[in-house]
Amino acid sequence: MKLLKPNKLNKGDKVAAVSLSWGGAGEPDLLWRYERGKKVLEEQFGLQVIEMPHTLKGEKYVYQHPEERAKDLMAAFADPTVKGIFSCIGGDESVRLLPYIDYQVIAENPKVFIGYSDTTVTHMICRKAGISSFYGPSILAEFAENVKLFDYTAEWVQKTLFSNRIIGDIPASPYWTSECIPWEDGNAMKARKLEKHGGYEVLQGTGIHSGRLIGGCIEVLECLKGTDVWPEPQEWKNTLLFLETSEEKPEPDLVERWLRNYGSQGILQNINGQYQRIAFRQTV
Repeated sequence: MKLLKPNKLNKGDKVAAVSLSWGGAGEPDLLWRYERGKKVLEEQFGLQVIEMPHTLKGEKYVYQHPEERAKDLMAAFADPTVKGIFSCIGGDESVRLLPYIDYQVIAENPKVFIGYSDTTVTHMICRKAGISSFYGPSILAEFAENVKLFDYTAEWVQKTLFSNRIIGDIPASPYWTSECIPWEDGNAMKARKLEKHGGYEVLQGTGIHSGRLIGGCIEVLECLKGTDVWPEPQEWKNTLLFLETSEEKPEPDLVERWLRNYGSQGILQNINGQYQRIAFRQTV
């Protein structure tokens, strides 16, 4: 399946912030976090950030109205003045958007779309519509990082979204963190502790492999199996499958069952390679 890559972003471009899953961006005690991420996009990257009609309606309203979330997404794609769409945050049920999607609108208005986790659903929607999307930072979780955006993230957002250059090699980040600091206004200037990163770890396999990236959050992909956005068997051929787990950290035997299903579908036999970012629960 051939995908169209959208035009790069430029300083001064208008981009839309959308709440396609959890509506936390509009909650009174978290609005500061959204405003912080918005400020980074505007001041560090030179973008003009706008909210769609339901972006900041809050958790309860956003949950109860998947059709309104879909309207926001469709309107952002259809608006010729909007050059990119940024997901506020993930969640766990944006699969409920599927009945309300107009794939033709997306196909006719390709533009940058970025997010991760439950936003996997919208990435698969974009793929079905025939456009490439970007699996990357969300406004609340990364662009609103305590103290400042990580240098590694800033560098790759700039290179990926604001340039036509070939991405090329992507070295591992020199640092990592799993520290979780509560999203409270009082913690805004408390930086997470960073640990030195040892580089990529290859569990098995050799050589260099290439192919179109396809994948996302493995828990969310389970919700999509059998739906209209799940790729046909031939569409997996010669791809690179990438998977991540959410902060819920599913048990290893559950992940094993999911992967066995990929094998049962013939997916693992058709792909050229697989990358996994999986955090398992620790047993003491």
